Amino acid sequence: MDKRKMLTKRQRVEISRGPIANGPIQARPLVALLDGRDCSIEMPILKDVATVAFCDAQSTSEIHEKVLNEAVGALMWHTIILTKEDLEKFKALKVIVRIGSGVDNIDVKAAGELGIAVCNVPGYGVEEVADTTLCLILNLYRRTYWLANMVREGKKFTGPEQVREAAQGCARIRGDTLGIIGLGRIGSAVALRAKAFGFNVIFYDPYLPDGIEKSLGLNRLYTLTDLLFQSDCVSLHCTLNEHNHHLINEYAIKQMRPGAFLVNTARGGLVDDDALAAALKQGRIRAAALDVHENEPYNAFQGALKDAPNLIVTPHAAFYSDVSCSELREMAASEIRRAIVGRIPECLRNCVNKEYFPSVQYSQDGINGGYYSAGGLPALQPAHSTTPHDQVQHQAATNGGASSAVPTVGSAPPGPGGPPLPHNGAPPTSESGTGLHPPRSESADNH
Repeated sequence: MDKRKMLTKRQRVEISRGPIANGPIQARPLVALLDGRDCSIEMPILKDVATVAFCDAQSTSEIHEKVLNEAVGALMWHTIILTKEDLEKFKALKVIVRIGSGVDNIDVKAAGELGIAVCNVPGYGVEEVADTTLCLILNLYRRTYWLANMVREGKKFTGPEQVREAAQGCARIRGDTLGIIGLGRIGSAVALRAKAFGFNVIFYDPYLPDGIEKSLGLNRLYTLTDLLFQSDCVSLHCTLNEHNHHLINEYAIKQMRPGAFLVNTARGGLVDDDALAAALKQGRIRAAALDVHENEPYNAFQGALKDAPNLIVTPHAAFYSDVSCSELREMAASEIRRAIVGRIPECLRNCVNKEYFPSVQYSQDGINGGYYSAGGLPALQPAHSTTPHDQVQHQAATNGGASSAVPTVGSAPPGPGGPPLPHNGAPPTSESGTGLHPPRSESADNH
């Protein structure tokens, strides 16, 4: 037989025995990083179960139509806000993971009613925020920040008189009272650190059960007014919601001891900048340190605090260390992965809006219509994204799992049959493929 004919026939047989499709090939779920472009940590965790894209957007108007129509999962930092109207633009979205702990930039109730699970990462950065809080407190007491700036600017200290003049206002720490508002993970960590420096630590948190103060060796107060009145330094560690917007306002400052210190590493909206600026200028508050701000990024040349004396401002960075940022992003991506390969909301560890879900819950495994069901995951595949793995760092919320929001001065904690929480007259407030990131606008980031 002609060898050429045999070879031709064998080749035809091999081609005919190629793979046979077992039903229609389903598209991989799309996951989008809404307000960033660095996916280098998230990609290894998600690449075998999802296509990852980045949008680098500051609002939903900048998000590509493909993401709005197809994304089933979203990762986001604190620089974009998702209102009900924004959430309604997404046609397939099933889960949002906030790369951080605070979710005040997401309408979690509306998301739940739309069948979108909202998750956060409450366990990250506890040590970093607590350490930063103590660093700021120590700077206020010992005036290290201001003294270092004097030396840098060329001031010469030739004797004790010059030191006394420059360091006027330095205070002894031991024996002073530190008042903590919100004894969550970070508040507890700050309390334990502060005790080592000799602080008498008191706290106010109406949402914690009785006895927690005994396990930590702290003194508990049951009204915010009492805490403000007894504290030499007040540190904020509560979440932000419509009940405690501008918790520290003109009225609250009048309840504080004259010459007290104020530190905020939780949420900028907890402090009324106008009231704080007036108190600093009048000397009613001796000094203050703010890592978070109602309008971010903070502009030192605008706003009520631009001329305020004795003020330390840092750029919403208390959460950050090289280790904490990596852990944060890994935990956020892992939550997205659980949503893809498991069931929503049962498989999620940190879903914050289950109470708002419709009565009929998800009936399929995973968010891709059962694609990743009990039959097992598909074989490993390279990521469909072409995201460049540039090491662009982003900021995240620093609240780090603080306990539930604290009501305003004079209000009672919620309870069965109790009155609704007032908000002190303040208006309610509600962390890849190319071609998915339109030009970035010049508008300021939202908090």
